Amino acid sequence: MTSFLSAYADRLRAYVALKRALGFQFERQVPHLRAFDEYLLRQERCAPLSQETLIDFATDAPSTSMNLRARRYQVVRGFCEYLATFEPRTPTLDPKALPRPRNGPVHHIISDDELALLLREARHVSKTHPVRGITLHTIVGLAASTGLRISELVRLDKADVDLATGVLLIRQTKFRKDRYVPTHPSTLETLRRYAALRDVSLPDCRDAAFFVTLRRRRFARNTLQQAVCKIARRAGLRGPSGAGISFHSLRHRFAVKRLIAWYEAGGDVQAMLPMLATYMGHVCYSDTAYYLTATPELLGLAAKRCQAGDRP
Repeated sequence: MTSFLSAYADRLRAYVALKRALGFQFERQVPHLRAFDEYLLRQERCAPLSQETLIDFATDAPSTSMNLRARRYQVVRGFCEYLATFEPRTPTLDPKALPRPRNGPVHHIISDDELALLLREARHVSKTHPVRGITLHTIVGLAASTGLRISELVRLDKADVDLATGVLLIRQTKFRKDRYVPTHPSTLETLRRYAALRDVSLPDCRDAAFFVTLRRRRFARNTLQQAVCKIARRAGLRGPSGAGISFHSLRHRFAVKRLIAWYEAGGDVQAMLPMLATYMGHVCYSDTAYYLTATPELLGLAAKRCQAGDRP
């Protein structure tokens, strides 16, 4: 159970439990609620929450970005809407008090050459422990070829990977849904080689996870995210600081490459989007449609299709 200690601890716990019972994973929101709980403790605030309180909390750390401030505010505002059903004195809070910047992040779509560099650097990430390099090489390749979310990949168990057919069971994704993800024969062969090396190199590993660290444990999400960022820096594809190629870039690449292939093959991309959405685990195929404007190449292909009088 999530630990909260302020005067609103019981309500915070109940709110998190309710959201999860409704099917939301609610993983990224909990740290913001925990930070809010700690903020209330420091401020010794027990009075009804207010617009001022939330803005003070969201802007408490001067170094936070505009996006993070807006995120913190919206997460706690959602809690306040829940709280108002029990404590009528809770005011209605302005949803636009801390808006996010209009310009969203520009996602870099990894090219074929850049992916080759990432795979090479991943394989040679450790001279003393070759199994670590093979592990990261396999993870990067699997993410690029299937578009799996990082959370889905780290949760993969050995029992979820059918090394005979190449079908992956992706369990408990967004909205607590399961799905099956078939892999390309070349990807399956890579998974088989990794599994064989893992079992030989780490014979005493008792963890159920398919991908494990040198400590014989399942990868933590942050650990894997940082590892991919370091690989990108070693490959010269990411600067020493700031944004750049990350694990999520591999998911973007998968979606865009699939759409480009359909365009080049003359397929009805709009009609095929629901299939891609199912494969990627999107609840609505409109989430997948976001990738249609991801690259100049896609825009160019779509424009040519429109000029020819065909559907995009």
